[in-house]
Amino acid sequence: MYGFINTCLKSLVIEKFGEDAWEKLRTLAEVQDTFMTYEIYDDIMTLRLVQEACTMLDLSSEVVLKLFGEYFFSFCKMSGYDTMLRTLGGNLVEFIENLDALHSYLALSYEEMNAPSFRVEKTNDGRMLLHYYSDRKGLYHIVPGIIEAVAKDFFDSEVDMTVLNQSEEIERTGKKEHVVFLVVQRPNQAQRRPQPSDGQSKVQKEEAKKEVEETMKRLKDRYSNLPACPRKKAPWDIVRSIVRFGQGNLLAEFIPQYPERLWIEEKAFCNAFPFHIVFDKHLRVKQTGVNIQKFVPGLQTIDIRLDEYFSIVHPQVTFNIDSIKKFINSQFVLKTRREMMPKCTQQQALLKLRGQMVWMESLECMVYLCSPKLRSLQELEERGLHLADIAQHDTTRDLILLNQQRLAEIELSNQLERKKEELRILSRNLEVEKKKTETLLYAMLPRHVANQLKEGKKVEAGEFEVCTILFSDVVTFTNICAACEPIQIVHMLNSMYSKFDRLTSIHDVYKVETIGDAYMVVGGVPISTETHAERVANFALGMRIAAREVTSPITGEPIQIRVGLHTGPVLAGVVGEKMPRYCLFGDTVNTASRMESHGIPDQIHMSPFTYKALEGKGFDISERGEIEVKGKGLMTTYFLLKNLHASEEQIMGRDPEPEELYRDAPEGRVQSRRVSEHPDRKKSGMSSDSPDSPSDVASEDQNTKRDTDSISGAHPNSLQPKLVPRNSRFCVLL
Repeated sequence: MYGFINTCLKSLVIEKFGEDAWEKLRTLAEVQDTFMTYEIYDDIMTLRLVQEACTMLDLSSEVVLKLFGEYFFSFCKMSGYDTMLRTLGGNLVEFIENLDALHSYLALSYEEMNAPSFRVEKTNDGRMLLHYYSDRKGLYHIVPGIIEAVAKDFFDSEVDMTVLNQSEEIERTGKKEHVVFLVVQRPNQAQRRPQPSDGQSKVQKEEAKKEVEETMKRLKDRYSNLPACPRKKAPWDIVRSIVRFGQGNLLAEFIPQYPERLWIEEKAFCNAFPFHIVFDKHLRVKQTGVNIQKFVPGLQTIDIRLDEYFSIVHPQVTFNIDSIKKFINSQFVLKTRREMMPKCTQQQALLKLRGQMVWMESLECMVYLCSPKLRSLQELEERGLHLADIAQHDTTRDLILLNQQRLAEIELSNQLERKKEELRILSRNLEVEKKKTETLLYAMLPRHVANQLKEGKKVEAGEFEVCTILFSDVVTFTNICAACEPIQIVHMLNSMYSKFDRLTSIHDVYKVETIGDAYMVVGGVPISTETHAERVANFALGMRIAAREVTSPITGEPIQIRVGLHTGPVLAGVVGEKMPRYCLFGDTVNTASRMESHGIPDQIHMSPFTYKALEGKGFDISERGEIEVKGKGLMTTYFLLKNLHASEEQIMGRDPEPEELYRDAPEGRVQSRRVSEHPDRKKSGMSSDSPDSPSDVASEDQNTKRDTDSISGAHPNSLQPKLVPRNSRFCVLL
């Protein structure tokens, strides 16, 4: 089948059941998503789609095929065949009888089309039988869907179709299936006029009678002024026909006139119709056109049998007079037999003739009025023909020339479809790559900031009045680096940071930066939230648990980390153009760093400001006492021990039935002010000789790795890469 059929089936599923249903169906049937209109596809693909549709939709094949038949008719109309279908016939019988002719015409574009064949039979009791012949078994339920839709749309009637016989065809057409339908046609119920009541009927009859009398009088007056009729016809016959015309009976009374003898001589007829054959009931050739004798010289022999030189291509019936009579309303295609052609032309393409069979009862002969079956000028040349060989009145001339242009348009259409499919695939691949790029971008910047930069907008800096910042590092990291291979350090950090990154998504905190073994997150930035301290505290508890699952490459023992927390205001904004970073500035960053550097292994050290933020929130906290914090003086600090209301499984996100740990939703607007509105903006300038320089306050493991206390990093909701450390740097603004 051509891609047009599969495209119709796809359109039906999408329109009736949705895009998801089609995606599921094509996956089950293992077929592609798009079909080229003029490309040939294996019948098995279409049948597999139908079978899977029946299974998926839990419908019988009869229902699915009938639904497809109804939709196929509508799809053909939408595809530009509406006018062509409407002009096939004035009633349902004529429409069906001309379907084969339509298929023959479409074969000019769809050369390999293997269409079914239709034949209408009227029985003695007035019943209409529809014979359906096809090379494809099991698809005959499509026919009622198509015929019922045609009758309803074109002829304003309803049709009931019943299968009378389903067997191997008996006419020996070569088709695999022959199904006979009983067709009962009746006017559409909705369009039937209501019967008038007795009172109304009498009035209408009187009005109709009066109207007829006036029409007769008017026509009689016109008849008196008519010139003498040249035909030998009684005047009252003329009057009678005029009166009947007034009653609307002109079509029913039409009688054609035939001459007493045929006013054309034999030579003129054979020259005017250069492709015609007359043969009797025994298939003996009695007369042929001049050009068919030219290309099939054997037909010049009188009483030669026609079936010796030709075979019937369509309809595929037995070559005898009875079979031809049975399919008399079909278009016949004959093909020459190669072995009967002259040796000089046996290597050429075989000549095909297409035309109509007409039975002449008085002569008991059949006349085959035909023309060469050609699609293009190339085929004309391959068969050794010229346009001059075809009669001037024969539309085959125009058909070849017009179809030559149509074939060029079809080839162009095929190229456009292929390019369209290539563009669709490229677009889909581009979308995948775009998502990868966005994932990487969101790993470097907060989502809303990244979106503003993509749109070419300037991202304004702002102040966050309160947030909680966390720093962590690995104890004795310098010693580990000195004793291990670089790849071992990479594997250790990758394992640890992968666990930490997972926790950022669980507690919805923002991962700012990693440098070496240093890991920094913030809660309440860039999306403000009331539970920033609880989120960072739970994240810190989770970090400590996760770190115990990572072993040191030197000792094989679980590594230990130091964690520091501080709560306060920060400034935030995008810094840089080549590799822009979302940075945090302010003394809060410095103080959080001091909490980490002045902490002790496997403990979560926090400032009194974080303690106040967590007080009464269900956390177990112990006081460390006063310590000397470089650059800050004496400060009472605390250790975070555990969460009294959440288990380790909840903190680590392993609870199969998780409970809500936080009351407020993390989603919200960015609650910040522009830096220009901050009253202490002058204090945020960078100073290289600040007493709180990280080089003065860092622990022994930190002296070589931290430059600043101002951090740039990635959004916590983004997908992080396996190896997290990046090349951005700390920047201290005091």
